[in-house]
Amino acid sequence: MIEGLLDQFRRGDRQALSRLLSLASYGEIPIASLSGLPGPAKKCRVIAITGSGGVGKSTLIGKLISIIRREHQTVAVLACDPRSPLTGGALLGDRFRMVSAPREDDGIFIRSLAASPGYGAVAENLAPMIQLLKSFAFDTVIIETVGAGQGDTAVRDLADVVVLLLQPEMGDELQWEKAGLLEVADIVVIHKADLPGAEETATQIQNILGLSMKVSPKVIQVSSKSGHGLDELWRAIQTGSSSH
Repeated sequence: MIEGLLDQFRRGDRQALSRLLSLASYGEIPIASLSGLPGPAKKCRVIAITGSGGVGKSTLIGKLISIIRREHQTVAVLACDPRSPLTGGALLGDRFRMVSAPREDDGIFIRSLAASPGYGAVAENLAPMIQLLKSFAFDTVIIETVGAGQGDTAVRDLADVVVLLLQPEMGDELQWEKAGLLEVADIVVIHKADLPGAEETATQIQNILGLSMKVSPKVIQVSSKSGHGLDELWRAIQTGSSSH
C-alpha cells in the first residue's frame, strides 16, 4: 500500500500526500521508503511559530499564509494541538482561527496534529512529515507548537527559523519564556502590538537579550489586527536563519 501511495505522491497527488502524512504521524512509514523520495526541487524554508497559549499563533499564521500566497509561493502548515482525552484527536483540529487560508487554494495545505501529553509542545514524528512536505515541493513549511512552555524548545532541531510570540503585559509568564525559549528564538515577536504596553514589553525583551546573549534575536512588534509589522516580520523570516 505504501509503495502505491508513494507512486501517486511522486505524481503530485495531494490525497496521497495526506494519507502518507497520516501514516508518518503514527510512525508507520519505513525509513527506507522515505529515503527513496525525490529530493526537494527547490529550497524549502521550515518556520516554527511558538509561544504560550492565547498569544495568537494561529491568527498570525493565517496572516503569514496570505503574504506567502501573495508572493505566489506555496505553504504547508503542521499545527500541533493538545490531544483530546475523549477522541485522541487534536482539540482544535478544524483550524478555524486560520481565517486567512481559503480551503479551495491548492497552494495551501494545513494538517492538525495531536501532541501526546508529556511529549512536549510538538507532535511525534514531525521529521518524516516535514520530509514529505519538502519532497512535495512546498516553498514554506510552518510548524505551530501547542504552546506548552519550555517544551517548545524541541522545535529548534526541526526548523530553519524559530519565531517566538510574546504579548504585552505577560507578567510572570515571561519568566518561563525567557528561561528557555528566548535562547532558541531567531525572531521575537511582540504580538497584539495594538494593545497598551507593547513598547515597554519590547524594550524589556531587548534588555534581557542584550544582557544574556552574544547574538540577539530580532525583536519586532506585530499586530495581526491592524497589519502593523507583518511585512517586516516576513522579510525577517526570509533573511533569517538559525544561529544556534
